[in-house]
Amino acid sequence: MKIVFIGSGNLATQLGLALGQAGQQIVQVFSRTAEHASELAAKLNCDYTTNIDEISGNADIYIISVKDDAIAGLAEKVGRKAQQAIIVHTAGSIAMDVLKPYAQHYGVLYPMQTFSKNKRVDFKPIPCFLEASDEATLDAIRTLAESISGNVVPATSAQRKKLHLAAVLACNFANHCYRLAEKVLEEEQMDFKLFLPLIDETAKKVALLSPKQAQTGPMMRWDTGVMQMQQELLSDARTRQIYQLMAESIHADATSADDTCHQPKP
Repeated sequence: MKIVFIGSGNLATQLGLALGQAGQQIVQVFSRTAEHASELAAKLNCDYTTNIDEISGNADIYIISVKDDAIAGLAEKVGRKAQQAIIVHTAGSIAMDVLKPYAQHYGVLYPMQTFSKNKRVDFKPIPCFLEASDEATLDAIRTLAESISGNVVPATSAQRKKLHLAAVLACNFANHCYRLAEKVLEEEQMDFKLFLPLIDETAKKVALLSPKQAQTGPMMRWDTGVMQMQQELLSDARTRQIYQLMAESIHADATSADDTCHQPKP
């Protein structure tokens, strides 16, 4: 397929590289920032433009991969230029129908992964969630997705919103907890890399056990002495609040099937 990328960020970069490697033809990249557009175009060996009115009109599919509130405005301009083509966006939380006013054939290709521009990822295990305006369009998007991923799953807009919410909890929230841990270690001038084996083992366990079964630590036991001591070690009031809320949530979840266990104090 001939593809135009609208956007040049983390996801556009990694998706473009994967599709190009799979033999898809990337014909152009659009970005409002010339440096970003030219950088990605060089990686994909294609043309670029910083003027949305100058995008190619002869592609088969236009992949809009930009911040959520910019999707509709760009879709309108793409739709004027490529009326018969497929327009898709890659957002987790945005409904497919945001594209409906601007295209006859439209859909979503949402790869659920965390992406960085300069770190290549293996797309094969990445789940790609698809939705489309009609069966023929779904088949076309599925063919595209299956050229890079072995884990292609249909999902409605409502399902995708929940998937994205769960991804935020599992990825962004978890990564922020790493940052909070890093700040605690920085106070003692200790290297966060010391925690990498612990993080790796934690991630490996949930491949074998449910997150509930894999949970350990003082919150599971409701070890108030340890918890009180740890909160006192936290110099930041907001981090202490996070600790308390997380402690209560962990313990409540751990004891939810056992009515005889006491619940954490407010």
